[in-house]
Amino acid sequence: MTEKILRILLAEDDELFRLGSKMRLQQESGLEIAAEAEDGETAVELVKQYPLDLVLLDVGLPGSGGIEACRQIKQAVPDLPILVLTSHSKAHLIARLIIAGAQGYCLKGIPAEKLILAVRSVAAGASWWDQTATTAIQAAFQPENSGSVKADQPVEATSTNSLTPHSNPLENPLTPREQEILRLIALGKSNHEIAELLYITSGTVRVHVHAILQKLEVRDRTQAAVLAIQKHLVNVGSSPLK
Repeated sequence: MTEKILRILLAEDDELFRLGSKMRLQQESGLEIAAEAEDGETAVELVKQYPLDLVLLDVGLPGSGGIEACRQIKQAVPDLPILVLTSHSKAHLIARLIIAGAQGYCLKGIPAEKLILAVRSVAAGASWWDQTATTAIQAAFQPENSGSVKADQPVEATSTNSLTPHSNPLENPLTPREQEILRLIALGKSNHEIAELLYITSGTVRVHVHAILQKLEVRDRTQAAVLAIQKHLVNVGSSPLK
């Protein structure tokens, strides 16, 4: 059976970094740089012209910028996965990337093997968030969070559409109780801890968690937390439960 070739758009304005990334990626079996862009506008136009499997996008692109390019690419080709590669690690930037529709986020300078794994994972429909991004997701719910979710590894997704953002908040499918539980899930709380905080049984929490995952059409808690930010399903500015 012939190996599927992953066709990648490499959008990077630093010529040396772009050349180095291209050479390293194309050393790997099944990876091909099908197109290159030096600014956001060109990247958006190229996704309309080439059949692609992934966009590797620098957030600091000149012109419209990487975040706006990400948003426009997802509008033009909603199913096209985008992996962001940048030297920036600010929490507000990561939140904007999630809202814009990025499926993954890697810092420049990570080992080539890890970047290649991220590329393959995101192209396959998973998500990939580094430790900085995971911390930012949790911090969006509460500045002083406890618990953690695993990062720097793919998060299995039912499809790339399951994490597609919307410009306006959607009607919330969750009940008030489910919203409470979702906030605590995002903070890394276990079912037992949630039960104690809300004065309900662990069995009741499991029922609510199952309902949350079903309603949001996701498979795990990390996906649910990311989707909650994208669709404004919880009040991230509310005071933490005592």
